[in-house]
Parts: sequence; C-alpha cells; structure tokens
Amino acid sequence: MKGILAHLISWVFLPLLMPTYGILVTMYVPSIPKDLTQVSLYFLMPDLKLRLILLFFLFSAVAPGLSFLALHQKKVISTIDIENQRERNIPLLVMMAYSLVLFLLFFVKAPKSALPIAFYALPLSGFFVTAIFMGINRWIKISLHAGGAGILVGFLFAFFLEQQSFDMWILPAAIVVSGLTIAARLYLNKHRPVEVYTGWTLAVLITFFTHYIYVQCI
Repeated sequence: MKGILAHLISWVFLPLLMPTYGILVTMYVPSIPKDLTQVSLYFLMPDLKLRLILLFFLFSAVAPGLSFLALHQKKVISTIDIENQRERNIPLLVMMAYSLVLFLLFFVKAPKSALPIAFYALPLSGFFVTAIFMGINRWIKISLHAGGAGILVGFLFAFFLEQQSFDMWILPAAIVVSGLTIAARLYLNKHRPVEVYTGWTLAVLITFFTHYIYVQCI
C-alpha cells in the first residue's frame, strides 16, 4: 500500500507539472500586489487565464513529455522517468530549451512586463535550474522530483513577498507537498538523501533569486 501511494505521489507531483501548479495557485488564490502598477494574477480575465495556463502546460509538461516519449522510442533513454543518470543530459537539455522558448515567447510578445512578473521569472527559473542540474548530474543523480518541488516553493515564496495580500496557508501547503515528494522518492529508493535535499534546496534558491533579481532589473 505504501509503495502504491509513493508511486502515486511521484506521478501527481511530476517535475514537469510543478510550474503549472504554481501558476494555477497564483491565479486562483486571491492576491493583491504591493506594486499597484503590476496586474494581479487573480484578477486577470478568465479567457486570458485559460490561455496562459495552456501555454505553461504545453511548454512545461506536454512538449517535454512528448519529447521524452520520442527519445524513449529512439532508445536514447531506457525509461520515461529517466532513471539512468548517464541518460539525463539530453532530456535536461530538452527541458532547458522549452523553458527558454516559453520565456522568450512572453518576453517578445508581451515586452516591458506587460504581464505579471511571474510569467517571465518562472520559465527563466526553470531554465537556470535545469542548466545547473545538468552540470551537477556529472557527479550525483540529483532528484528532478525534488527540484520540481523546490521550484514550486521558491516561486510561491517569491510571489508571496511581492503581495500585500495573499493566503498564508499556501506556503506551508507547498512545503508539505515537497515533503511528500521527497519522502516518496526516498521510499521508492530512487535517490539517496543527498540527491533529494540538494535538488530541493538548489531549486528553491535559484527560483527565488531569479524572481527577485528579475524584479530588480525591470
């Protein structure tokens, strides 16, 4: 039973889904930015919300997922969940490319922060996280699941600090999700503790500071 639950948690909180979860939370939990020149994600028009969510889901989940299937069919990776450390560089490069394309899409189509900061900073964070993970992968099989959970926490924490009104329960809930994800990967013996804790910590810090620095630069 515990094994089934651990597998379920691993699939529900796939790294590819975490950016979409983060955007969903910030769009549907009431919030008011400290900088009133910024548009609140909560008050965006419903049709615009849907289009933006679909873009995030397409570039951060669907496109990379289909790419992984193609890599699996061509025998570049032996499993869809990329368990083999030596096979991770190409999938990580794919994730980097889609994150960069999504950032450039928003940056070019909606320049000068026409959209809330989250739409620029979150895909840029994904690019930096996957780039650094690809470098670290030479030495340890750093956990992508823990990295995805860390991106969620880092993003929501950075978003929270930019709001004058935002429900506090979101941050503890994201940390609980992280704990469940890390526990599931350890229980399934997919990673050593150093691989999950390093992945989570780096992803939190990179995502938070990417958001913070981006805000300072606009």
